Amino acid sequence: MEKLHLIVPLLGIAGLAIAFITYRRLVAESGGEGRVAEIAGEIHSGAMVFMRRELSLIAGFAVVVGGLLVFKDPWESLAFFLGASASSIAGYIGMYSATHVNVRTAMAAHNKGSGAALTTAFFGGTIMGLTVASMGLLGVGGLFLFFGETEKDVHIIHGFAMGASMVAIFYRIGGGIFTKAADVGADLVGKVESGIPEDDPRNPGVIADNVGDNVGDVAGMGADLFESYCNAMIASMAIAATLTIAQWGEIAGARNSIMFLPLALASTGLLCSLAGITLVRVSSGKQPARALRTGTVGAAALFVAAAAAVIYGLGINLNVWVCVLLGSVGGIVIGLSTEFYTGGAPMRSISKAALTGVATVMIRGLAVGMVSVVIPLAVVAFVILGASHFAGLYGVGIAAVGMLATIGITMSIDAYGPIADNAGGIAEMAGLGKQTRTITDALDEVGNTTAAIGKGFAIGAAALAALAIIAAFINVVRINNPGFQLLLNDPRVLTGVFIGGFVPFLVSALSMTAVGAAAQEMIEEIRRQFREIPGLLEGTGKPDSASCVRIATDAAIRRMILPAMIAVSTPVVVGFGLGAATLGGMLVGALLGCVLLALFMANAGGAWDNAKKYIEHGHYGGKNSDAHRATVVGDTVGDPLKDTAGPSMNILINVMSIVSLVIAPLLK
Repeated sequence: MEKLHLIVPLLGIAGLAIAFITYRRLVAESGGEGRVAEIAGEIHSGAMVFMRRELSLIAGFAVVVGGLLVFKDPWESLAFFLGASASSIAGYIGMYSATHVNVRTAMAAHNKGSGAALTTAFFGGTIMGLTVASMGLLGVGGLFLFFGETEKDVHIIHGFAMGASMVAIFYRIGGGIFTKAADVGADLVGKVESGIPEDDPRNPGVIADNVGDNVGDVAGMGADLFESYCNAMIASMAIAATLTIAQWGEIAGARNSIMFLPLALASTGLLCSLAGITLVRVSSGKQPARALRTGTVGAAALFVAAAAAVIYGLGINLNVWVCVLLGSVGGIVIGLSTEFYTGGAPMRSISKAALTGVATVMIRGLAVGMVSVVIPLAVVAFVILGASHFAGLYGVGIAAVGMLATIGITMSIDAYGPIADNAGGIAEMAGLGKQTRTITDALDEVGNTTAAIGKGFAIGAAALAALAIIAAFINVVRINNPGFQLLLNDPRVLTGVFIGGFVPFLVSALSMTAVGAAAQEMIEEIRRQFREIPGLLEGTGKPDSASCVRIATDAAIRRMILPAMIAVSTPVVVGFGLGAATLGGMLVGALLGCVLLALFMANAGGAWDNAKKYIEHGHYGGKNSDAHRATVVGDTVGDPLKDTAGPSMNILINVMSIVSLVIAPLLK
């Protein structure tokens, strides 16, 4: 069995090697010269400046939290630092590669056409996808070799999940504030006030906007899915370690096999992701959307089939395979539901509402966001009920692993979006011509859809992962406090539910306020440059893009601290101040609040964004019409919803849950 366990970190190393080889092959392609190379360099250097400052802040925070963990368990503190390092490295690698591949995608579109541009952008995304999956297998698999053999030591691995979650909330909130401050400022002053096109080189905020796509949608999303991926595996292990003899017997497998299964499934998922990536490459001559969907569905189908063999080979009851199936299918259904509400008839109804002004755009968009939560929540409820029926709470954890196992290709397709978006921006700013921009716009349009689907998938995965962690928390508390239960008629539990209910709204408000305040600074700076730089709007002056990058960076670094501190400290304050029952209730209230807000904000924002693009394609008057201006306002309001506050909810519930699990042995 030990030799089998060793395969997991070795697969992680192999995945990182493939990602590196992919990067080397991509950067060997033409990166352009002259103005093209200059623009790409500005985007890359802006992203690096932000990442260095963000990582410095994270390092200081990690030293404090990791230092406190030393008093609980030095090994758990070490695991915490490993988790924080793994998440930081994964996000950094993905963003570093994306800021080199974006210009090569633009050049491929210019010199070779649509198929080559799709291949370049997608394989740029695979570097992020493979790095996230591989770092998870290397980190969690490596710790399992040393601490997963006995139930009493498995808690050490919880520190890894806590470290990954802490980095993720900084990456997600900080990146979200940066990207939306730049996006809102560039759009309102450029498109609305000055009437110049998107990504126009005269606009000082455009470089910052392109930088934001990378720090928010590549590094931020990567850290988001990395922590859900690791948390799902670790929560399943924690539940397995605390199963009673009766519960263990229902799953019908050796305890060591049951604890190892999440890692075995994730390893299988990496191999299936590589097969899916190959399918995309083979299909690259087709329409971009069809090629990407072929790879995603193919990888998921292959994984579900392979999971049955893995479970059977480990001697575990095949009932557990049904949980894998439920999780995998549930993720696909949530993605399709998101695609419908953000790109189908509901989205087009928002475009039509623009004919009567901004107010009707806002009303219709809010309604679409509200109704869009029904199907995903029903799916999550069905997965929970079904998985619990077949394998108890352990089945819920395995369903989350099943949903996230093919993260290698899921993250690849998600990271493809901002690379394609950046390629379009570079093509516009460098004047590569209408034909090149047409190709990059088509790729970007598909990227907007994949980004919306990715957000829905991330929310569903975070919900299941958090629920599994909450189940593990209850089991751990029960070991130290026999008879512990969460009962709805217990006022301590109800108090916790209400506390948990308001925390997501508080963090969302802080995130939205941060974007609004930073956008105001950005707007004033862009207006100042248009006023004071001679010939800027006429195209003879040069914008000071660095000042806009600096404003967005300062705002993000300064304003992401408080939401992150609330996420980490609230479980500690409630747990030690009001007890385990109140903390358990708080996690339940926060889980529901986070999932509802995340789905509503992501889907409303995505629908507003696509409604604007639908009009830009020539419907209801096309660009610069009154209807278009109305949807630009809707998109501007939706931006911080879908890219800052909404995504932060996934990480908020996971951070609160994993911190609660880490302190659970100390609670009464």
